[in-house]
Amino acid sequence: MEKHFEDIYKEKLPFWTKLTDTEKHTLCTTSSVVGYKKGTNIHNASECTGMILVQKGCLRAYMLSETGKEITLYRIYEGDMCVMTASCALTSITFDVFVDAEEDSDCYLIGGSAFASVCTNNPYAKIFALEMAASRFSDVMWVMQQILFMSFDKRLAIFILDEIAKTGSDTINLTHEQIAKYMGSAREVVSRMLKYFSTEGIVESSRKGVKVIDKKKLRELAL
Repeated sequence: MEKHFEDIYKEKLPFWTKLTDTEKHTLCTTSSVVGYKKGTNIHNASECTGMILVQKGCLRAYMLSETGKEITLYRIYEGDMCVMTASCALTSITFDVFVDAEEDSDCYLIGGSAFASVCTNNPYAKIFALEMAASRFSDVMWVMQQILFMSFDKRLAIFILDEIAKTGSDTINLTHEQIAKYMGSAREVVSRMLKYFSTEGIVESSRKGVKVIDKKKLRELAL
């Protein structure tokens, strides 16, 4: 199994050749293959889960308010990595991130304490972790910008366009409640805006999902 992880990390970790044999051994022997069912919480603020590499599926990273409202920050797709789940290796990151499996997912997981130890002793691993965190922080700032400075109709249009791009379908199989949860809003607000989109001939909305009718108008709203 150690050889299996070594083959994977040779391809996926750009700092692999800069590691000592001991550091390579540490990462491989503390790695595991983990399957997560849809809806499973993978990481919360009190844990140092470790660095995750998604082999198959999709994970969702989000923030949680004191009142329990969720705001989706970014998604981690097949072939992507997430170091925000290895908080013990990133002591400068002080905000809490939660991660759930958005669909059934298979992942490679490097133990948090082992990854943190390698980052502490190897500057190339540390730089990689910080660059990955900076990239994700850019995603977080984009979400904050939308919330603070964009009108809700524009935010909803962007959300719908992102979802249909992800699924490759003109229909989003999410309820109004789920959309509100992902956007950090209230169901009533989402329902009201989707009703407006429907009257404008942009979407068809039902309890089970949203079908895009006029992509051109939707893109115009997102501009």
